[in-house]
Amino acid sequence: MWKDKLKEVIYILENSDVNEIEVRFWFRKIKVTKKPSIISPEFSKNLNTLTSHTNEELQSSPKKEDNESVTANDKTFTVHSPMPGTFYSSPDPDSSPFVKKDSSVNEGDTLCIIEAMKIMNEIQCERGGSVKEVLVENGSPVEFDQPLFILNCSE
Repeated sequence: MWKDKLKEVIYILENSDVNEIEVRFWFRKIKVTKKPSIISPEFSKNLNTLTSHTNEELQSSPKKEDNESVTANDKTFTVHSPMPGTFYSSPDPDSSPFVKKDSSVNEGDTLCIIEAMKIMNEIQCERGGSVKEVLVENGSPVEFDQPLFILNCSE
């Protein structure tokens, strides 16, 4: 089944002017690129400098950071925005929000709405648990992959 989906994505990419396609479907992500991006020599030098500094920082204390991130990630789950748009916490201005801090949610519950290109997209919960924190204010713009909610997982 995934081979067929991958073939469809590649066919779409080959027959369009788009250079890159990324598809997310049921916790899977497919990213297909037609041509590698062109990077200027100056950007490449800055990127190399940045990566060398990052590698040095990671080598200085990797065990502490790894332990902290594992314990935080085991109990919490961050819901990210699947698209850029405008964040709405309720279906209309007069209604109460879909979720609030400390409210419980089940898999498939609507967490918020993101308006993109005049289309209202309901963002659903991928895991059950409770809302630990709402990171975005109602009516504010959001970017692709921006964290929206932090959930305490019940699993």
